[in-house]
Amino acid sequence: MPVRLSAFSLVRNALSSHERWPQLWRSPEPRRRYDVIVIGGGGHGLATAYYLAKEHGIGNVAVIEKGWLGGGNTGRNTTVVRSNYFYPESARLYDLSLRLYEGLSRDIGFNIMLSQRGVLTLAHNSHQLEMLARWLNAMHLNGIDGELLEPSRIREWVPLLNDSPTARYPVKGAVLQRRGGVARHDAVAWGYARAADALGVDIIQNCEVVGFLREGDRIVGVETSRGELRAPKVALAVAGHSSVLAAKAGFRLPVTSYALQAFVTEPVKPVLSCVVVSMSTGAYVSQSDKGELVTGGALDLYPSYAQRGNLPTLQGAVAGLLELFPCFSRLRMLRQWAGIVDVVHDSSPIIDEAPVKGLYLNCGWGTGGFKAIPGGGFAFAHLLATGRHHPAAEGFTLNRFTRGAMIDEGAAAGISH
Repeated sequence: MPVRLSAFSLVRNALSSHERWPQLWRSPEPRRRYDVIVIGGGGHGLATAYYLAKEHGIGNVAVIEKGWLGGGNTGRNTTVVRSNYFYPESARLYDLSLRLYEGLSRDIGFNIMLSQRGVLTLAHNSHQLEMLARWLNAMHLNGIDGELLEPSRIREWVPLLNDSPTARYPVKGAVLQRRGGVARHDAVAWGYARAADALGVDIIQNCEVVGFLREGDRIVGVETSRGELRAPKVALAVAGHSSVLAAKAGFRLPVTSYALQAFVTEPVKPVLSCVVVSMSTGAYVSQSDKGELVTGGALDLYPSYAQRGNLPTLQGAVAGLLELFPCFSRLRMLRQWAGIVDVVHDSSPIIDEAPVKGLYLNCGWGTGGFKAIPGGGFAFAHLLATGRHHPAAEGFTLNRFTRGAMIDEGAAAGISH
């Protein structure tokens, strides 16, 4: 059951230097046998475990995490949620995720601080405006909300935007998805962890997978830094490290890992009421509840597993941001970081059985992992529990690369990645 704190207990715990705060989830010793082992204690792994227990009654589940819970991409992103995708397959999956996000705080009894402030994607020339119109038509055919805004209406949404006709990137129009917005990344991880723990899931941190246990041609468990753990089904949800774990299991994934960097400025009073994305500059920006401007740009141009920033990418992202908002030029940058994203050829995810029996894959989300946490976890849990693909994820199989049935969402992201 969720932990309830009275006003008195809040004051008491604060005065005790927070030493008496109740734990949100247990830190159990690993059992030797589970029904399902989920590798990866980020959003997708935790959501998968939660929906296995809640929707399918499978509570004998272990989530094992090499580091600390939510310390990977879940804690290293820009927190945007949206479902404004072009292809029907993507629209079904990402809108499932957004609908789950809309009810998630009630479902798990934990405030994820969802703010549906809108996502505004800008066009800066006639070609981009035509692309946005086609994109919007596809969204409407897919049942996704959206509207095309003229420059005068864009100004109402973003008064500080540089919309001068002489600007380097003049604003010609924009597509707005009002249901899009942001959510608190830590709260999503913590909420899913607490809710899964309450349903009997074991969350085991500081537990590294060093190999897989096999019986014949089937994987039957994992070898970890804390001993052998066995289960008839092992699920990978490790984002940018998917190819590393796949190599340990003896096969190769069509995944390349890149660093995606982000930055926050010093906090200021509210100046930005929605998420703004630029198709020309590649920059995107929103304002956090603390007042910080959260911004990012394109992927690094080379494969990497380094969770750190670099100066050239920072310069490019800041230059793009200042083309849109010259008034931000005097703000100081506070923090810079990188998440390791798993990019496949068509910029769409893989939710499927692996080429090795007993192993299942949730990967390939690229830059869309955070927004897809609820839907990805829900669909992955369905596959693990039933052996069948959820209707919202039927197109995201591994064999689409051999069949040529790509779902190429590279352009639909609105930015270069």
